[in-house]
Amino acid sequence: MRVLVGMIVALSLFATSATAGSQDSSSYNASVIRKVFGPYGAQAVRVAYCESRLSIWSRNGQYWGLFQMGSYARSRYGHAWNAWAESRAAYHYFRDSGRTWGPWSCRP
Repeated sequence: MRVLVGMIVALSLFATSATAGSQDSSSYNASVIRKVFGPYGAQAVRVAYCESRLSIWSRNGQYWGLFQMGSYARSRYGHAWNAWAESRAAYHYFRDSGRTWGPWSCRP
């Protein structure tokens, strides 16, 4: 019985991670970014592509996610390993920065 329960738990975890990973496609993430950033969407996609190649799993030291936000920005604006949360956090950072791309190394 314990083996059966263990197998069910393992399979459900595998199914969850497979579903989450399937949403890490460039086209899906670009679509989410465009929706979140509205009129700045095309610029935001170019910045995210330069920063992470549109991968939510991208990491470079302390910089994580689509927009490679550092630990301070993540603590202030939030972070989760999905395109919606990462895009919303980046949009709030963008908005609070006067709608400029100053906080990012990449520019549109």
